[in-house]
Amino acid sequence: MSESVGATGAAPLEYRASARAAHGGDAEITAAQTVIPLDAGWATPPSGAPGPADLLAGAFAACLLKNLARAGALLGFDYDDAQVDVVLHRQDAPPKFVAVEYDLQVTTDEPERRVELVHANLRKFGTVYNTLAAVCEVSGTVTARSLP
Repeated sequence: MSESVGATGAAPLEYRASARAAHGGDAEITAAQTVIPLDAGWATPPSGAPGPADLLAGAFAACLLKNLARAGALLGFDYDDAQVDVVLHRQDAPPKFVAVEYDLQVTTDEPERRVELVHANLRKFGTVYNTLAAVCEVSGTVTARSLP
């Protein structure tokens, strides 16, 4: 499957994935020409592969990191690396996620006001961020760690 790209070469407006599972066995997702193992079993011991909730938390983390890179390019925000931890909070009845928490740590010597500007941009321009924020509470922090 291919991605749709606008005539101007802009970012794709469609994202595609396919998944397969053997009855009671292995499962996998193929996205962006990458195969990702998936735990799609029910009432079976965990396979060690990520399940749907893990992948959603990972998608949220990837959204933050991708938009940090975007901010680096567009705002001239200089950083060496970043690490983000994401926690999804789920309720059972009805089953849904009710909150997302994140802690993004960025190794940078940028002043605090620039870190705050980047955080505002992450909240404003993150597609996965905004999708989840529309249906549950999203909160988090961005913290600067000094360059070595």
